Amino acid sequence: MTAKILIVEDEAKLARFIELELTHEGYAVNKAGDGRAALDMALAEEYDLILLDIMLPGLNGLEVLRRLQHEKQTPVILLTARDSVMDKVSGLDAGAVDYVTKPFAIEELLARIRVALKLHHAPAGSQAGPQQNAGPAPQPGVLAWGLLVLDEKRRKVSYDGHDISLTNREFLMLKLLLENCDIVLSRETLLDRVCGYDYIGETNVVDVYIRHLRAKIDDIFGIKMIQTVRGAGYVIRREQ
Repeated sequence: MTAKILIVEDEAKLARFIELELTHEGYAVNKAGDGRAALDMALAEEYDLILLDIMLPGLNGLEVLRRLQHEKQTPVILLTARDSVMDKVSGLDAGAVDYVTKPFAIEELLARIRVALKLHHAPAGSQAGPQQNAGPAPQPGVLAWGLLVLDEKRRKVSYDGHDISLTNREFLMLKLLLENCDIVLSRETLLDRVCGYDYIGETNVVDVYIRHLRAKIDDIFGIKMIQTVRGAGYVIRREQ
């Protein structure tokens, strides 16, 4: 099935260039030139991916992303000229799955798009996740750790029935750790497996997201799920 992509870019020439390239690659493409129009389109229609500029008239891209995250889990790649580590962290923390700085080579953007579509639209696996305590066997696409449940198909996480709100990147990182219970995953591995490419020299981004997961799960529910292995990485073990 043809992937449907929304381009949100106020520079008309750049938006048209990206549109032509994506159309040539076989994608179905729509465009929006400001934040409010983009949010309306993203909420009204179903897109497989959104390319979202940050500096937009009306609503800026980060605000569009934050509002969209309350309603949908559509993967978003940010396009911007701002390339500091903190800018990247802010964008990823808001829920973006990737971050491409301008100017960029179209080949790189196309590669990032392929990775994002593959990661976020692959069929949910049937692998049983790690468990603590006796209980019903998990359903296909569901990972469980004690009272924590990650539902891959519904993209939901809960603890003892209480919903936990995670960004796309946090969700994928938690899912990877749960799928590899008792296996220590390095920062480089987490970035490569979750993002699909290496953030050379920026593995501290992983630490940011681990802190977020701990703040949303460990700290609130009084558990110690994600463990740090000094000099090696992070792990979720079957037994506390």
